[in-house]
Order: sequence, then C-alpha cells, then structure tokens
Amino acid sequence: MDWTRGHTLGSGSSATVSLANSLRSGDVFAVKSVELSRSESLQREERILSSLRSPYIVGYKGCDITRENKKLMYNLFIEYMPGGTLGDAIRRGGGQLHESMIGIYARQIVQGLDYIHSRGLVHCDIKGQNVLIGEDGAKIADFGCAKWTNGKDDRKVPIAGTPFFMAPEVARGEDQGYPSDVWALGCTIIEMATGGAPWPNVANAVAALYRIGFSEELPWIPSFLSDQAKDFLSKCLRRDPKERWTASQLLKHPFVGELNPQAKQVQESYSDSPTSILDQNFWSSLEESEAQGYLKQASFSNSPAERIRKLWTFSRVENWTRDDNWVTIRGSTNEESNVPADYMEDEASPVSRSEAVSSSHDVEKVESHGDGEEMEDFLDSKFSCRTCMKDSVVVSNFNFEIDKEHLLITSTSISNFLAS
Repeated sequence: MDWTRGHTLGSGSSATVSLANSLRSGDVFAVKSVELSRSESLQREERILSSLRSPYIVGYKGCDITRENKKLMYNLFIEYMPGGTLGDAIRRGGGQLHESMIGIYARQIVQGLDYIHSRGLVHCDIKGQNVLIGEDGAKIADFGCAKWTNGKDDRKVPIAGTPFFMAPEVARGEDQGYPSDVWALGCTIIEMATGGAPWPNVANAVAALYRIGFSEELPWIPSFLSDQAKDFLSKCLRRDPKERWTASQLLKHPFVGELNPQAKQVQESYSDSPTSILDQNFWSSLEESEAQGYLKQASFSNSPAERIRKLWTFSRVENWTRDDNWVTIRGSTNEESNVPADYMEDEASPVSRSEAVSSSHDVEKVESHGDGEEMEDFLDSKFSCRTCMKDSVVVSNFNFEIDKEHLLITSTSISNFLAS
C-alpha cells in the first residue's frame, strides 16, 4: 500500500505513532512504527489485532515494512480515532466524567472484553490510556501486553500491565486471566470518576504492588457515585478472582444497561467537542498541542528488563514531536509479518523472532518487619523511582514472595534499578 506519513502523534524510546493517509483511497489511519530489528512485540500485536473483528476493538488496517532514513521500519496500521484516549476525554471533562458517560464507556469496554474473552484472549492492560474514543464511542486498543489462554502463543508471556491497575493475583505473580481484565475495568471506572489512579495514597509503584497483592484492601470507591455504580464496581473489585463477575455477567448489570435519554444527551455533548474532531484537511495547520489529544507515549519493547527500566525512569513530560514534512512511502504489505528475503541483504539476519530476554534472575532480600504501611515506607526508600506513574507499563517476572522473615522481590535484572 502506498501511503503518506503525517504528523507524529506520539513518540517513545522505541516506537512512534503517526497520522497517515492512503494515496489510493484517501483513507486516514494511524500507524505505529518501530525499527524492524526491535519489532517483535509490535509484530506480535499485529498477529493478535489482525485476528479480531469487533466494533468495540480498534480496527486493524494492515502492516508493512519500509526503508526510511536508511533504516528498516515495521509499521502497524490501525483505525484512526479522532477523540483520542479515554484519558484525554477525562481531561476534557475537567478531570472526571459525568456518571451517565461513565456508564456508556463502561458498557462498550465490557462488550469489547466479552468479545476478546470469548476468543481466548486476555488484554492484560486495561486502563484509560488504552481505550480510544471515536464517533461511535470507546474501543479497546494497544494489545502489546495481551496473551492467549488457549495455547495460541508460541512463547510464555510474562506478567504484564500497569501496576496501579493490576489485580491482586497479578501483583503476586500467580495468574493473569480474564478476571484480571475485569479488575482493571473497575480501576478504569474509578479513573473516569476521579481523574486519578485507583490507589491515590500510594505514590510508589512497588509499594502499590505490595498493597494490592498482600493486603486485604480494595481501591477507594468514590462516595459520590450512585448505588448502582457502586454495586457494579463491587462486582469487579473482588480480591478473589473466582468471585468477580465475568464480562458477560456484567453486561446484564443495570449500570451498563441500554442508553437512557440523559446519557444520549451527554454523549452528544462530548462528541460535539471541537477537540475531538481532527479532520485530515487541517493536518497542515495542526499545532503541537492539538496533536497531543490522540495517543499518549507508546512503548513496544521486546525485552522485559527494558520494560522494567521504563517503569523506574518514565518521564512525566511526554516526548511529543512534530513532523512538518510529509514522506511518501511505498512498501508491499506483509500480511503474515514475515521478513521478506530481499530485506536481509548482506546483514546477518537483521531481524528474527528470537526472544531478547535476559537470563539473569536476581533476588533482592528485604527483611520484613512491622505492618503493611511500614513495609511500604521501606519500599519507598529502598527503590529509586523518579516518577512511577499510573500509566507506566512494565512487563516482567516481577513477584513478591514471603519466605519466613523475608520479603523476596524477584525480577529480571531488577538489581539494576535498586538505589545505591
């Protein structure tokens, strides 16, 4: 497919997201791009996304490999969602959404979860940043952490997700199944209602994992929500995954029932917002601040250790860039995500599907004493974390284990991130 790359919407250390335009059809879409040699994670996402067809899942548009600035790039084409992320919608709403709007988006997310769960897929990272908003409402996106439960994966996928949205069993490193998505949905509803993390009094991601995994606490449910909304959350936020409702059960809950007239009016007021419309005719006049309303920083690392490193060093300031030049790109679509032979040239296998996973597994022993709050304070002082934000993503075998009088924190090369 011949296409033109537009403005850069988001830029991370290992991937960029850009607006794009098909030269043949004129269709507008988004493209995620990463160097081919580091594209294993993005290729895996392409394989997952290409198998899904649902009005509640961001649409797959194809993929290809191109040569740009003497580098081979792997590109994943996805549906363009002009309303940005759900997180953007929350900010446009002044830091919280009307409860009727929360019910609308919650229903659409549950419908998306019900669909992927019926296909044997766990998303593993449901949160506001990974839900996109379009003219028809909310769609689940970013399947970089997703995993199959029916044996489709060709490798073991480690524990993945965003610490503040992790379910207790995930924080302990025990299991990450369908119930973990339901827990994260509950956390996302709290995010929509408050504009903040579901654990507002925990600043350190490691301390959050400890509290989520080993206390008996639940995320704080806002008192101003209706009894119906609180009841819905109580079905999602149960510490025992066996007691959580499934997505199909949640669809029958009255909180996410059919739209009422008030909810429809609220939805129309949100969709009419000028910040949610970004027509291709205005691309050439876009300011950087306008481009920020689509996708937050994307990260597609194929190394668990590198993902942990991002957890500890994630910057609060997005690295947004603006590309004032249009680049026409011609490449043959690669439907099966295999590297064409003519791209290999004289290089010795510049890209392969081998896993770039560190083989070292260091264990940091921390003496366990006192109550949970004292342990969290100790973890805050023990681990260096400049900005452990709710939208940081970590993929790793990162577990807490209680061994007699010690708390064992096990991870891939975690010693690299300990404070000196």
